[in-house]
Amino acid sequence: MSQYQYPFSFLEEDSTQVRGCLELDSPLPFQYNTGGGGFYRPGKIKLEGGAELDLVLYHTAATSAFIYLRSCRVDANLLETVGLPAEEIARISTLRLPGQLCMGADRTNLIGRAIIDLFGSPALRETITAYRQQNLAIFPIAREGLKYQVADAIFENYQYYCDEIVLDAHHVFDSSVPVYNRKVEMTLFKDKDLDRQQRENISVAFLADSIASGLVMKEVIARVKERFDRIQRVEVVSPLATVRGLCRIARSECTPETRVRVHVFETLLNALPPDYYYSAHFNIPEFHIRPELEQEYRQWWGKDETGNFIADTACAGYGWSEVFYSPRKQIQMMNSQLGARHNLTIAEIVRRNIG
Repeated sequence: MSQYQYPFSFLEEDSTQVRGCLELDSPLPFQYNTGGGGFYRPGKIKLEGGAELDLVLYHTAATSAFIYLRSCRVDANLLETVGLPAEEIARISTLRLPGQLCMGADRTNLIGRAIIDLFGSPALRETITAYRQQNLAIFPIAREGLKYQVADAIFENYQYYCDEIVLDAHHVFDSSVPVYNRKVEMTLFKDKDLDRQQRENISVAFLADSIASGLVMKEVIARVKERFDRIQRVEVVSPLATVRGLCRIARSECTPETRVRVHVFETLLNALPPDYYYSAHFNIPEFHIRPELEQEYRQWWGKDETGNFIADTACAGYGWSEVFYSPRKQIQMMNSQLGARHNLTIAEIVRRNIG
């Protein structure tokens, strides 16, 4: 099996140098339950010093629509939210839009289909079928992880009834933290429904949230392992994940006692300075299971008036949770970043793709 290797080196906020290599194997085909075929791609992040983090990337029809472009029937309500009046779109019936403009309930439906698909892959089937349903627990992280429907996907594929334990972990401002100016606060851990025996039965934890800086996920993994000390494996469902954030998890949470693996849609992301929170696609064909989809995506975003490629800074998540809960806030955040970086709005970019 051929393998792509991407060496990296960066300075952490504590001024330590992080060096390592991302390794991605060739994609392997699989059939998924919602109809059709896709690919899963095992990989690892290996850090100097020996720490490793297992990865699996996935391509299905739903994951590609989430990450790249999708063809849509013209939705006047969506485009009004974007900033295009009805008279501008009266002459068209379909258009291509990026995953960042799949918002609200539409996005929830799409990610639900994608999660069902990836839980049918051999990578997860081998793990899940090695255990009984009482050995699995799902930990969706509020707010975004609640929309991933991991419990539904496991039931759809395996008919398992799993305990679901909701967490609330999020960033709060803290000026004493270098570079990031934020720390992680956990205000909810809904595990009181489980008695001692039920806790001890849990061997595999499924966590659900995106990974930008990695600060939240690192803290959540540590807390879950503390409160459920019989856990042998942590499977993180993270459709959007950055190399930088994954390195932070590898440095602190990958131990011989507990195997950690992260499941990602399509490709890993490039955390952008200065705060490394906004995260764009890498313009490297080997990062993508289907490189031609990335080229179509880059062409859609195009260039600004000074010739800069917008896709190099277009955050794959922008509002992260807001894209599920508040489409209008998502548009505001997109316009804020596009305006600051490229002197454009999302409406202007959509308009030039209408032609």
